[in-house]
Amino acid sequence: MVEDPVGMDAVFHALAHEARRTMLRRLAERELTVGELAAPLEMSLAAASKHVQVLERAGLVTRTVTGRRHVCRLEAAPLATASAWLNFYQRHWADRLDALEALLTEEGTTS
Repeated sequence: MVEDPVGMDAVFHALAHEARRTMLRRLAERELTVGELAAPLEMSLAAASKHVQVLERAGLVTRTVTGRRHVCRLEAAPLATASAWLNFYQRHWADRLDALEALLTEEGTTS
């Protein structure tokens, strides 16, 4: 089902922190510098850079360095693998809940 479990681990690790999820949400709109990513989160440039490194290791962000300017861009492809993994379980639980509903409906009509 999932071709790269190590890569998927990195994606879920990256998504585990609220600041990184916020960064990804903002990068979905446009490219931003590390400083622009840090500003609304009220964190230092160093802290933001560490979060960006986690996102880079997961393949979710690419960073282009021009002089002192570090511009980040979203790379959404790794999210597709995580989404496919989650969709499998979503379908599993939807099927299980549908079966439970059918059972309860059947028991309600036979009572």
